[in-house]
Amino acid sequence: MSSFTDSGPSSDPRRLTNRNTNRYSVNQLYSMAAENDTDIEDDLSRAQKRLRDLKARISAQSKKNFVLERDVRYLDSRIALLIQNRMALDEQNEVQQHLEEIEPNEGAFPPERRLTQYSNLFFLLQSEPRHIASLCRLVSLSEIDTLLQTVMFTLYGNQYESREEHLLLTMFQSVLSAQFETATEFGSLLRANTPVSRMMTTYTRRGPGQSYLKSVLSDRINGLIEHRDLNLEINPLKVYEQMVTQIEEETGTLPPNLPRGVPPETAAANPDVQAIIAPRLTMLMEIANSFLLTIIESMESAPYGIRWICKQIRSLTRRKYPDATDYAICSLIGGFFFLRFVNPAVVTPQAFMLVDGVPAKHPRRTLTLIAKMLQNLANKPSYAKEQYMSSLNPFVENNKARINLFLNNLCEVGDFYDTLEMDQYMALSKKDLMIHITLNELYNTHSLITQHISVLAPNDKQHLRILIEELGPAPAQVPRKENRTLDLALFSRWETPIQDITTALMAENNVTQNEILYMETKSIFVQLIRSIPHAADKRPINLSGIAEKAATSRDATLVRKGIKVKEMLRELEELKVVDPKDDYKLMQEEVAAELAHLGNMREKVLQETRSLEAVYKTICDHNNYLRGQLEQYKAYLQNVRFAADKGAAGGVGVLAYGGKERRQPKTAPQGPVRYTHAQLEKEGIIVESNVPDNRRPNIYFNISSPTPGTFIIALHYKGREKAILEMDLKIDDLLEKQKDNKHLLDLEYVQLNVPKVLALLNKIFSKKK
Repeated sequence: MSSFTDSGPSSDPRRLTNRNTNRYSVNQLYSMAAENDTDIEDDLSRAQKRLRDLKARISAQSKKNFVLERDVRYLDSRIALLIQNRMALDEQNEVQQHLEEIEPNEGAFPPERRLTQYSNLFFLLQSEPRHIASLCRLVSLSEIDTLLQTVMFTLYGNQYESREEHLLLTMFQSVLSAQFETATEFGSLLRANTPVSRMMTTYTRRGPGQSYLKSVLSDRINGLIEHRDLNLEINPLKVYEQMVTQIEEETGTLPPNLPRGVPPETAAANPDVQAIIAPRLTMLMEIANSFLLTIIESMESAPYGIRWICKQIRSLTRRKYPDATDYAICSLIGGFFFLRFVNPAVVTPQAFMLVDGVPAKHPRRTLTLIAKMLQNLANKPSYAKEQYMSSLNPFVENNKARINLFLNNLCEVGDFYDTLEMDQYMALSKKDLMIHITLNELYNTHSLITQHISVLAPNDKQHLRILIEELGPAPAQVPRKENRTLDLALFSRWETPIQDITTALMAENNVTQNEILYMETKSIFVQLIRSIPHAADKRPINLSGIAEKAATSRDATLVRKGIKVKEMLRELEELKVVDPKDDYKLMQEEVAAELAHLGNMREKVLQETRSLEAVYKTICDHNNYLRGQLEQYKAYLQNVRFAADKGAAGGVGVLAYGGKERRQPKTAPQGPVRYTHAQLEKEGIIVESNVPDNRRPNIYFNISSPTPGTFIIALHYKGREKAILEMDLKIDDLLEKQKDNKHLLDLEYVQLNVPKVLALLNKIFSKKK
């Protein structure tokens, strides 16, 4: 069936036609059986299998990326200490653990009885989201990331499977409800950095959210960053500084009325600065309008889960604050949709794989200003810290009504509770309900629940408390090399799986046995037609002929189904539900309609596969980007350790305490390695070049490393012995630039991309110890 993330829970026409009849749930069940019969090998089943495999790969890769992002975030916070040479050896060992690529193959799995207990526990946690919802509110900010890894990418890790996604959204509803209940003032809602806000941000980073951002923003951002030299700075102080620098470069001196170091008020009052800023304001508002229009027009492709969370924010706000204005409510919705979802991708498009490489200085600043404008529009604007942004207030005023309409329309999606009930029935009947979970995820979740069990399950008779007490204390976290992944089958201890699901649905929906027989017969005919080539080429469909052909074929499965469906058809005749005199006209029409639906479904499956292949590529690109960052940290840490091993008190290229630079241990210089201007430009290392086009073929770069952690980039011109320019670099300085988001390295004639320079140096000179 088509992904609910594309069309929401009510896109299936059968759901609309049967929604108010007693046959709804049972009819849907048999349609699902006909669609997903694993015995059938036709174009649809093969396409469905490819799609299932692709979705599984996306879910697995998303989890890997989340773990890598956590490691990168941790290392970002520690790298400053390394740069300042204030990290003890044991801390360096801890950092090293986050850089190790380990395929865990040691350590033992829990015994069978304990695994059964964990199977019961995690089935309960998955199928009753209120427990996880409560736990997410109880844990500290330092514990939330590990828990979110388990919740978002393991417990509900199948991002394109409706039951898991709907259960996850049910959990969000509980978390948000509690957040609103405990809120003391309207202004603080959903804004602070809390476990709840971290949860919401993490949810947007799953596959469907990333797919939406790429499809909506990629072309718009790439179109903007092509204009590398377009300077739209509107901060008067920066514009003034740029202006006087240019005057000084052109004339060699500064007029007395243009001194450096003026206060912001003086810069803002300067007529020349005002003249520079005026057209930039117009252009910024035009660009912001184009971004806004693109986002508004993309509403129908916004992921269902994102829209559903917006709907809950609106509903909860109206209930908690009945007097809140529509503008105030929309500011909360906008705070989630723009601040936590759209804007991070606008500000750092390279981290979301929307662009290749880091945008140049001016487009990067423009994107930051656009994000600020969108946020001011979607949220209540405040110009206290950046007074100059108030000049863009016409954009906010002109688009207020437009954005409020968009945010309200974003909330207009159906609920999924009826389909979730059906999904839960299906889950109970499944024998292969399973999650892929690491031992540390298992033990960490066990530990957190044990810590908070008195709040989560205060009553001795509650199922959660019974399971936790039987499990006893949680095992300690295991080392990375022992942190194996296991396939944990999920099943309930208290509910017997329903072997004959139709019995339960009949009782609930008041469906007769005759109707069940009719729908099962129709379902088998659909399966037979899918299995027998050209069986339905002639219309009207000859049901008797198809049953006979199956019953007399050489395929044992077809024979079994053919004999069964002939008997069922005869039984329906005796019950006068169908009539052979009109060639079972009613069933013919319904089978034909089901086949038409399956034909359309194949096209949808193929279309969704094409879309998700692009998502998978984006997620893999992001994985490579994160691995690149880890490689840079790894190279640096190796250099630090190299210095320590040789008895140096300071890290390589780092000043030791007291301000005296220690002598480096003697090592053989490495390099030089030669690169042409064209090579570095092709790799994206040269971001901007002032070298005339006709001279670029004669330019080359020699890169060498005289000592570990120090490098020389020399710019040469063919035929000249001496370098035109040499720059000494220390890896500390490059890492510090990257940490501070200063992505450009100025070599006078060319500007280089810092992360890509780091990657190149690592590729050329790093040695495994």
